[in-house]
Amino acid sequence: MSAAFPTRFAQSALVAATAISLAGCGINSVPTAEEQAKAKWADVQAAFQERANLIPNLAAVAKGAAEQEKGILTGVIEARAKATSIQIKADDLSDPAKMKAFQEAQNQLSGSLMGFGRLLANAEAYPELKSITNYQMLQSQLEGQENRIRVAIRDYNEAVRQYNTTIRTFPDAIGAKVIYGAKPMVPYEAATPGAEVAPSLEGKL
Repeated sequence: MSAAFPTRFAQSALVAATAISLAGCGINSVPTAEEQAKAKWADVQAAFQERANLIPNLAAVAKGAAEQEKGILTGVIEARAKATSIQIKADDLSDPAKMKAFQEAQNQLSGSLMGFGRLLANAEAYPELKSITNYQMLQSQLEGQENRIRVAIRDYNEAVRQYNTTIRTFPDAIGAKVIYGAKPMVPYEAATPGAEVAPSLEGKL
C-alpha cells in the first residue's frame, strides 16, 4: 500500500469532517430559513396587492351609493394609494421601522374598507345594491382575499419564527453571526387582537 494513501485518506476525512462541522454551524440551515421567510413575505405582498386590485371594482359597483358618501369612498381610495406606495424588499425584513410603516399603511386600508362595508351593511337606503350580481361577486372576492391575507401573514410569521430561532440557537448561531452577520426578521403584527383569524365579511361588505 502506498504511503500516500493514508495521507489522502486523512485529508478526505478532514474535508468531510469540516463539511459536517460547517453544516452544523448554520452554513446551510441559516440561508435556507432566510430564503423560506423571504418567500413567505412575497406571498404576503402578493395577497395585499390582490386586495388593492379589487378596490377600483368596489368603487365602480358602489358608485350609486357613493354619491352620498363620497368622503368614505375617497378615504378608501387614498388609503389604497398609500398602502400600495410602500413596498418592503426582502432585505428590509430586519428593519422594524420600515415594517411598521408598511403595516400601518395596510392597517389604515383595512380600516377604511371595513368602514365602507359597515356603511353599506347598515344603510337601508341602498337595498338595490345588495341585489346587484357584481356586488355579490365582489363581496365574495373581498372576503376570500381577506382570508388569503391572514393565511399568508400566518405562514410568514411562522417562517420568521423559525429563522429567528435558527440564528439564535447553537450551533447554527455560530454561522449566523460569523459567516452571515444575520439579523432577526420582524414578524407582521396583527392590527387588532384576533386579527390572525380569518374573518367573515358577510353583512359587512
